[in-house]
Amino acid sequence: MSMRKKAVVDKFVKELKEALDWIMKERDMQSYIEEPEREVAEREAAGKLELSRREAEIVRQEARLKMEKVNLEEEKSVLTGTASNQDNLDGALDITVSG
Repeated sequence: MSMRKKAVVDKFVKELKEALDWIMKERDMQSYIEEPEREVAEREAAGKLELSRREAEIVRQEARLKMEKVNLEEEKSVLTGTASNQDNLDGALDITVSG
């Protein structure tokens, strides 16, 4: 009878070890799957942050360029006014008002 009990216990222990091995393999597989997913999510977040930074830089540059354009147009207007007020070759004064 004790041989029979031992055989039952041994079978139970063997099945328990197999179940634990299966569980550990499943955990390993799950972590193997989750690791790349986490890395991809981190890269996507970093990419979105970089894109946001670049978009903000573009907005700043566009604003700077608009201000430069306004300044250049004002300077052009002043220079055009100055040039139109200069004497002609025949000595006559030609005044042109633009704008």
